[in-house]
Amino acid sequence: MMARHCCARIFPFLQKGLTMGMTVGSRAGELAQYAAWRRAAARVHDDGESPFARLLKDRWLFLPPATRSRFLRRIAAGACVNYIGEVAECRMSRAGWLLAQAARLIGGPLPISADTGVSASVSVTADADGESQYWTRQYGRRQGFPQVIHSAKRFAGPTGLEEYLGLGVGIALRLDEQAGTLLFVSDHYFLKFGWLRLRIPEAMLGHLVIAHTDLGAGRFAFTLDLAHPLLGELIHQTAIFADCEPGDR
Repeated sequence: MMARHCCARIFPFLQKGLTMGMTVGSRAGELAQYAAWRRAAARVHDDGESPFARLLKDRWLFLPPATRSRFLRRIAAGACVNYIGEVAECRMSRAGWLLAQAARLIGGPLPISADTGVSASVSVTADADGESQYWTRQYGRRQGFPQVIHSAKRFAGPTGLEEYLGLGVGIALRLDEQAGTLLFVSDHYFLKFGWLRLRIPEAMLGHLVIAHTDLGAGRFAFTLDLAHPLLGELIHQTAIFADCEPGDR
């Protein structure tokens, strides 16, 4: 007891820490009220209620049911849709690597290393009106902290779907379907500050195609391909994910 009292006198913050520990312990009974907590569900809605289905039109029905189900989820307040997996393929040219490093200035939306066999996860939330989805992707690395990528998809703009990357930079996307694979295809890039919007031709930064391919048994492949008309392939990445939501498997 004397040693504890001396330490508290010499280091006042220790006494504060001890007091905090006692406070937390005394609240154990109060926290019991949360024992029945369950995560908010992201329910699957009808095809007609999905903005993705409206954008893809007749081609929507050519997608596998599992793919449609993933993009039919209406993510309510407090809900979060999660996918876990690993990076299976990644390669980048020297120009691609330089572009990825430069893009770190706007949040690092491109893979910054070619590591494979590392963990990957995706979390998707939405705003209250359901018009925006917030995607957080985390990719492990052989060395250092994982790379975390934030972006927001909003159903707006000339193509009906835009992805905001950071510092006013975004991509206008077109939806397409090929052989049962859902494609997000770049139409153009843009720089937006308030009401001012500057269009950036995709030839300057490269043509981007993101593919979602169902693999069955609750798994799917996410593939990113970025190519430049003069420099050729810049970046290619494939990650394999598994569904984590109840009823998906």
